[in-house]
Amino acid sequence: MKLANRRIRLVLAVFAVAFLAMFARAAWLQGVRAGSYERLASGQHKATIVEPAGRGTIFDRTGIQLAIGRQTTTVFADPQLIRDPQSTAETVARVLKLDPDQVLAELSDRTHGFVYIKRKADPERAAILKKAGILGLGFTNEEQRVYPLDHVGAQVVGYAGTDNHGLAGLELGLEHRLSGEPGSETVIRDPAGQAIDVLHSTPAKEGKSITLTLDHTIQAQAEAVLRNTIDRWHAKGASAVVLDPRTGGVLAMAVEKGYDANRFPIVPKDRQRNRTVTDIYEPGSTFKVVTVSAVLSEGLVTPSTAFTLPYSIHVADRIIRDAHPRGTERLTVDQILSQSSNVGTITLAEKLGADKLSEWISRFGFGHLTGIDFPDETPGIVPPLAKWSGSTIGTLPIGHGIAITPVQMAAAYGTVANDGVWLQPHLVDRLGSGARRDVKSRRVLTPRVSRQVLRMMEDVVIEGTGQEAKVPGYKVAGKTGTAAKPDPQGGYSTSKYVASFVGIVPATNPRLVILVTVDEPAASIWGGVVAAPAFQQIAGFDLQYLEIPPDDPSSLPSTP
Repeated sequence: MKLANRRIRLVLAVFAVAFLAMFARAAWLQGVRAGSYERLASGQHKATIVEPAGRGTIFDRTGIQLAIGRQTTTVFADPQLIRDPQSTAETVARVLKLDPDQVLAELSDRTHGFVYIKRKADPERAAILKKAGILGLGFTNEEQRVYPLDHVGAQVVGYAGTDNHGLAGLELGLEHRLSGEPGSETVIRDPAGQAIDVLHSTPAKEGKSITLTLDHTIQAQAEAVLRNTIDRWHAKGASAVVLDPRTGGVLAMAVEKGYDANRFPIVPKDRQRNRTVTDIYEPGSTFKVVTVSAVLSEGLVTPSTAFTLPYSIHVADRIIRDAHPRGTERLTVDQILSQSSNVGTITLAEKLGADKLSEWISRFGFGHLTGIDFPDETPGIVPPLAKWSGSTIGTLPIGHGIAITPVQMAAAYGTVANDGVWLQPHLVDRLGSGARRDVKSRRVLTPRVSRQVLRMMEDVVIEGTGQEAKVPGYKVAGKTGTAAKPDPQGGYSTSKYVASFVGIVPATNPRLVILVTVDEPAASIWGGVVAAPAFQQIAGFDLQYLEIPPDDPSSLPSTP
């Protein structure tokens, strides 16, 4: 009897100890660990889902979409909820056209509670998979950036990546405008991970749409002309800028060789750059317009002032010659420009002086950012006056020893075309439905000087080095340029050149400034031979497309 009582008391004692231990455990869980377990439970049953904002559309000036968002479905999974990874992987891979081994590897890794199966999948295929009702698979709508015109304006428009963030071009430069603000949704989930209730929802705010000054038709035609020019002259590359001098709006900004914007991730980086803004070149003789404008503005000469000029000129330690052999001649300022005389231009620069020449180069905007609304613009390279050598007064006036961007040069010629007023070049016309953006401006030349320079540039095309730029029915003012490329080993290359032409049309009432540069042409290096015909093709098309009336009907071909 006593033995039985002892056993009963022992059992009671064990139960008492066990009860006290469980009580202590419960008290510790409810008191000390309550917060962490509450957060864990909340995390399992409550979730906040981020809703990406739709990206704004990029339109050209005519309303054509250059960049749009296309709705897709992203498929994801919780491997911890997948009951049969092998069977699920086979089904998912078959429907979404994926590698089944890769899908199986993702679904079999139960150390993760979330894995992407397919980002931005075809919505119709994702819908088929969703109907299968496989536990552990999830689906969410996601926008994919698409470029409907493929290669047209690719370097300008740029690219937005998988997460819809701008990575290049205007997509990057206007990221804060295009991206919008993401929304969120807090939901309650059942044990299977399915949402059963919504606690809180904040809608996403769509990004602003952008309307550009770019015209897709003008852009596409300029790109086609550049491709033909590259093929004809076996050139390394080419670029073109078409600018409206009355507004500063860029109608085309073409770079070839180009690429399909939808294939951006696999395109070599060398092709992705918008070279008209980010890359520099030595302009050669197209820069002579700056020197001539400066001496006219300072009242040192008139277009008819004449100089007796030998074939070569000695400047400090250098002898600089004209491009083509000739005897000593007497040339007017007009003829110096139309015949692109190096010796004559240097003579004018020496008359102007280093201080004034440096000042005028800066006034035209060289060595400074134009402020164009495009990322990674470079200001170019202009040697400061303090670092000029004795021969700089001979090289800079003719466009050597200075490096500029095509958009800087187009803006400078736009100044001449716009009665002497420089307008900031720009690509963005409007944000959303707002008014057109204000454009910075400054007067560089007097109207009288700008008209004088314009008339002198007409002679370049009529009887000078730019005769291949003639457009029937229109007066064209322009300037050719040919510049040897700097050699990485020092000095200048004897085989690699940049040929260029910058023109204004119609010359009597300027509506277009068109710049063409051709990098490393073969067979011929001259701007008047290589680049001027490309200008002529671009200008002839644009004038008809924009329905700009002829200002020289007498030059139209006679009809039988």
